[in-house]
Amino acid sequence: MKPCTIKISANSQYQPERSSPGEERYVFAYTIVIENQGSEAARLLDRHWIITDADGKAQEVRGEGVVGEQPYLKPGERFEYTSGAIIPTPVGSMHGSYGMITDDGTRFEATIPPFSLASLTTMH
Repeated sequence: MKPCTIKISANSQYQPERSSPGEERYVFAYTIVIENQGSEAARLLDRHWIITDADGKAQEVRGEGVVGEQPYLKPGERFEYTSGAIIPTPVGSMHGSYGMITDDGTRFEATIPPFSLASLTTMH
């Protein structure tokens, strides 16, 4: 087992009550689960997102922590949070990474695998 193995999973949900398609405003909530599957504890320091709309326009988001927290995950622990994204098209995607640090000061990036943002009105 690697000293620090962080598994990240995500799912998104279109928020029609908060969206305004006529104004090119599509709102999505996404829930992230971060699991420490390694043998060392680690703290999430920062985030880096790339949010891409259907036209291929990407917006980058960088910041400290997630939802105002910098969770500390011991081996076997998990942290779950929900946040949101707004894009101008009914379909898009997100991916990125979390900057992490172990107790001995080793920094590493935990990859956030790509996931889709899609309003149900675009599904056939």
